[in-house]
Amino acid sequence: MRVLVAGVGNVLKGDDGFGVHAARAAADDARRPAGATVIDTGIGGIHLVQELMRGYDALVLFDACDRGASAGRLFLLAPDLPDVAGFTDRERRDFFADMHYATPVRALTLAREVGALPGLVRIVAAQIADADTFGAGLAPEVAAAVAPAVTLAFEVISALAGPEPAR
Repeated sequence: MRVLVAGVGNVLKGDDGFGVHAARAAADDARRPAGATVIDTGIGGIHLVQELMRGYDALVLFDACDRGASAGRLFLLAPDLPDVAGFTDRERRDFFADMHYATPVRALTLAREVGALPGLVRIVAAQIADADTFGAGLAPEVAAAVAPAVTLAFEVISALAGPEPAR
């Protein structure tokens, strides 16, 4: 099973860089499951789409979120992508006009529309402490969520692979 693990976010905007930090930690983790490719796309969602076009069975995405919870709380989410078939031509053009696809929903929607989005997509997201501060570091609570996020992502991947065969 081929699984793409990708981190998204802007490391210059504090907690928004959570996904990038988590992807870097996952790439360096000796527990990384076989068949898992780890990339950091930052704010270049088009890179995510291009990588997905190589063909993957699943995608686990690290990202920051703001769901009003305590800072650093992790969420395991399935993306809610818009139905662009219901868009007018102008709405569709406007939705896909940003060629960087910095917003993960746009990148995932484009991947779906070009037939590259795997059937299973999960987002491991951490609640941000501050959405408005510029800087290269994460808030302590969000930084503390990086290792548990990697563990959660690897658990998701292991569950996809099923139980180990008996010896």
